[in-house]
Amino acid sequence: MKKRPTLIIDHEKLRSNMSTVIGWCRESGIDVAGVIKVTTGMASVALDYEASGAKWIASSRLEQLARAKAAGVKIPLLMIRVPMISELDEMVQVCDYSLQSSLDTLKALETAALKNNRTHNVILMADLGDLREGFFEKEELVDVAKYVEDKLDCVHLAGIGTNLGCVGSVKPTEEKMLMLADWAQAVEDAIGRPLEIVSGGATSSLMPVFDKVMPPKVNMLRIGAVVYCGPLEDLRTCYGREEADVLSDEALIFETEVIEVNTKPTHPIGELGVDAFGKKATYIDRGRRKRAILAAGRADYGDIDDIVPMLEGAEVTMASGDHTILDIEDCKEQLRVGDIVRFKLKYSAILRLTTSENVSLVEKDALNGPQA
Repeated sequence: MKKRPTLIIDHEKLRSNMSTVIGWCRESGIDVAGVIKVTTGMASVALDYEASGAKWIASSRLEQLARAKAAGVKIPLLMIRVPMISELDEMVQVCDYSLQSSLDTLKALETAALKNNRTHNVILMADLGDLREGFFEKEELVDVAKYVEDKLDCVHLAGIGTNLGCVGSVKPTEEKMLMLADWAQAVEDAIGRPLEIVSGGATSSLMPVFDKVMPPKVNMLRIGAVVYCGPLEDLRTCYGREEADVLSDEALIFETEVIEVNTKPTHPIGELGVDAFGKKATYIDRGRRKRAILAAGRADYGDIDDIVPMLEGAEVTMASGDHTILDIEDCKEQLRVGDIVRFKLKYSAILRLTTSENVSLVEKDALNGPQA
């Protein structure tokens, strides 16, 4: 049997990370929607979230939520990419909740829900400056909330939410969370009842949780990246926070085989043009150094900065679509052709690896039985 580069998912470590993060949120009165999109919506990961105490399973892809439903996930399913009008019929059959930011879509959703004899719950999104989805003016959000409450019989206004730190890199500061709480209060005043959900964002919104400045009105976060990557996730790399250091960074591991070991120059020889991806690269001349070539490349995992060698002293220096160059000059362990090298992974690499047809998947300690 041909051996391919392999992604290994350790479900026990993954569930431990999930339980820890959900516990942090619970201490602040916040429930977690477990986001499964980075693993391409694996049903086993959805079951991990459910077992760890998540209150919703969330994804940006309907087909992933459909897999979770088919696997027997019992907690509500949440669509976190504002849906296309063309997929509303399917969405109301699969999902219990969705994020919404368009009155036209909400009107079409009413028709789809009525047609399918369903009541569908919506969270209206507020754009607080990150410039992704959402109503940009508070008054418009309140008006649409009032319209949903008064005019739509099959669409239930469950709450409001926001997204920060994804497109515009805006931090989820205390000020932004207080703004969200203020918008939620304005909606509640307009409709004359409390909202069930005020969703304060994604993993980056753990920072006001850590600092204990999250307004009490915010009671949901949509959590993904930190449970998969632990300390490698951007709470440390982007925001300098150390709280995630208690989490495992080995819940998902990538391994691939060495296909060449040689000593070569570190600077290319000849007139330089562009690399395999059409980019002009910069090279540092470190003389001749020992290196290994691995049987996987950027077509599998994306950027070389998103894979971290577990071999002490090794450094990823270059890659093409199908080859990765590993500097092993300073390694105490000597690699040979046929050896396996293992990597910890950042979020973007996981996203790519779980979709690559050239990468095998091995699951350890999955709740629905061992898989390979």
